[in-house]
Amino acid sequence: MRAKMGGTFSAGEDNDELIDNLKEAQYIRSDLVEHAFMAIDRADYYLEEFRDSAYKDLAWRHGNIHLSAPCIYSEVMEALDLQPGLSFLNLGSGTGYLSTMVGLILGPFGVNHGVELHEDVIEYAYQKLDFFIKTSDSFDRYEFCEPCFVVGNCLEIALESRQYDRVYCGTGVQKEHEEYMKKLLKVGGILVLSLEEMLTKITRTEYNTWETRKIIAVSLAPLVLPKHRANGKPRAVSLPVMFEVRSLQDLARITIRHSLKKAGSGSSNLLRRIAFKQRNHMKQKQEHHDSTLLTKSYIFMSRLIPGPMDNNNQSSTDNEDEDEDCRRVCKQGEEKEEDGRRKKGNVLVMETPVSLLRERILSLPLPEPLKTYLLYYREK
Repeated sequence: MRAKMGGTFSAGEDNDELIDNLKEAQYIRSDLVEHAFMAIDRADYYLEEFRDSAYKDLAWRHGNIHLSAPCIYSEVMEALDLQPGLSFLNLGSGTGYLSTMVGLILGPFGVNHGVELHEDVIEYAYQKLDFFIKTSDSFDRYEFCEPCFVVGNCLEIALESRQYDRVYCGTGVQKEHEEYMKKLLKVGGILVLSLEEMLTKITRTEYNTWETRKIIAVSLAPLVLPKHRANGKPRAVSLPVMFEVRSLQDLARITIRHSLKKAGSGSSNLLRRIAFKQRNHMKQKQEHHDSTLLTKSYIFMSRLIPGPMDNNNQSSTDNEDEDEDCRRVCKQGEEKEEDGRRKKGNVLVMETPVSLLRERILSLPLPEPLKTYLLYYREK
């Protein structure tokens, strides 16, 4: 998969720098998309020997495994206008990188499906998903809508069986298949696809009414046409179950985690703002002291994506109090930094990232198995 866009900015050294570059170039324009990109390191979806290329604004392919350029994924995420609880279908789901980011926004009551042509790529995607679930702090910070992938050709989906709120096709769609793709959408849904070498956003405003907007020029590998079987009939793709009845235990876990997040929302907002200020402060210092390694203490906090139950209302007085607290803590951080440089000879030091929700759960007087379950069970 290749894109006409790519290499539009200098390569970053890590995932944070990649995101800064995407924001500066206006590919990432919303906090929601920024937080999803920050939660998942793009390099984790590369083969180990190619990780050095992960933060370049370029597509990557190895055999059947492919990733689009970061600028393409950010434009797709912005155009999809994702919200918690929606259903999403990823056609040509590949490594699962995009589906995993989308799952962080959809939350526990969304639907996250992918169709991929190559069975070896499905296996690779599930390996990466398993790695994310078992090792990533982001899995504990978010209520995640886990993606489910099936093998098949996306042109062999039975259209009468399923419609989705959001659909993305990661290959170039021939004009004659545009109507087929549109039928996968619910009324009010959004389809993003490459049509005639333009990334295009199509919104189904009414049953037979559509709005179309061209976004950027792209050049993606074309859709592979289905191969008919000996009997002349196409092989139908069986999509996963759309909605599953949640167990009472699962619903209780979601509710308890939400209550704990809500109880700590004031602290989490403050820590997010402190982390942001400290990160910018460090970048400014690096620009003026290129030859000096800086000692820096970071405070990390989960970047919680607002869900249907989240209370995002905050008074101006609360904001003023947080501003004052933020300035005070940042000043203390600067003093510690100066102290650390004197003691450690200008060696870069980073504190262990803090997950406020994890710390709150671990401090509860509960049996260890229940704490593990509340921290989002790692083993099923």
